[in-house]
Amino acid sequence: MHDPFSPLPLPSRQERRALGRALRVTLPRRDHAQFEAAGDRTDHILAALHAGANGCMTHLLPLRFGRMVASPFAFFRGTAGLMAADLAGTPVTGERVQASGDAHCANFGAFATGERNLVFDLNDFDETLRAPWEWDVRRLATSLVLAAREAGHSEADACFAARSAARAYRLHLRTYARQHHLDVWYDRIDASEALADMAADARAHGQAMFAKASTRTHLHTLKKLAVQTPAGWRLRDDPPLLVHTDDALAETMLDGVRAGYLDSVAPDRRALLSRYHLADWALKVTGVGSCGRRVLVLLLAADGDDVLFLQVKEARPSVLEPYAGPTVARNPAHRVVRGQQLMQAATDPFLGWASGEGFCGYVRQLRDLKGRFELQAVTPRTLEEIAELCGWALARAHARTGDAVVLGAYLGRRETFDEATAAFGVAYADQAERDHAVLARAVSRGEIATEADLK
Repeated sequence: MHDPFSPLPLPSRQERRALGRALRVTLPRRDHAQFEAAGDRTDHILAALHAGANGCMTHLLPLRFGRMVASPFAFFRGTAGLMAADLAGTPVTGERVQASGDAHCANFGAFATGERNLVFDLNDFDETLRAPWEWDVRRLATSLVLAAREAGHSEADACFAARSAARAYRLHLRTYARQHHLDVWYDRIDASEALADMAADARAHGQAMFAKASTRTHLHTLKKLAVQTPAGWRLRDDPPLLVHTDDALAETMLDGVRAGYLDSVAPDRRALLSRYHLADWALKVTGVGSCGRRVLVLLLAADGDDVLFLQVKEARPSVLEPYAGPTVARNPAHRVVRGQQLMQAATDPFLGWASGEGFCGYVRQLRDLKGRFELQAVTPRTLEEIAELCGWALARAHARTGDAVVLGAYLGRRETFDEATAAFGVAYADQAERDHAVLARAVSRGEIATEADLK
């Protein structure tokens, strides 16, 4: 990282543009389509599935696999590590950014800034790491193809959604390349801007998503997850999705939060948090790839219905680390928090982390003004608009943490990169469907137990 107080300047924009164009020789943009479909890799897939479940609570493994076997897209969401290994063999330019590591389209959505304004952005950073920018774009493109197929769209529509995301990524990166660094850093996609950017026939879906997000306040969560008792508010058991527990590691996680979390947040947040007390806590099931990991819900209360919900999530090494190198952060939880702060335009004001003996985890608000698109119910036109928003948000995150001038010059004005990325997305989606079939066969033979999803 360059020392800002050094008298030596960074290379000029002109030099960096020249570097970007030179990278087209190193990696022609049409080569982003490259993906070699594997032959029979049944043993490899089963080994990857079991490796991904390592450390999960064993009683939740059937639910984890039940969620993953539901569809190829669900399988894809739960196998970021599998794709990371495959991406490691694909060509890259050598330019790096703070990558999400899991930039599929269901990991983008709405959430509230500290000023209580709704924005659209990436919203999952469990795998974030400094890594090749191409890996995020390829995972996003593939996810859109799989989402389109799951929604019953045509192959042409699926490919067009992936191409739309790549095109939006390219065009917005080129826009950021012309801006001052501070302008890039402060840029955000607020709800009104996102809706204005959507076509009229897709805007209603966007309005519904943002409207639903705006209702998901702490008071809404209180009514959904808790019950008033003579002793005060208590979380309502909803096995296996939300349960009180005597799990020893969960207790260790809570002890770690008590000991270290407050040191990781700003003094003004500590002052605000000091007005609450811990009324109750429980273990929660979340997501697909996270299903089976320990996640705590903390109910902090003051007077009456003045409450704050925090989520404590177990952090593990990024799936990108074997291929992009180890993190420079202190531990996996610190890595997640740092990555989120770098990539998001407006970070959760209560985001922090803690660690203890055999545990590290990060803390954030639960459900506070958060929302995402219902991808199974969208039309092809709406999915195209969502793809463009995702591409825009990813470009903004990469422009903050990489060299937008180099990348913008490399991507250029033509649609060569867009078409190649879409072709990769289709090819890898085909591979994901074959890999999903391996899990489905193992389930049908009784080799992997599953449990119906209750969420």
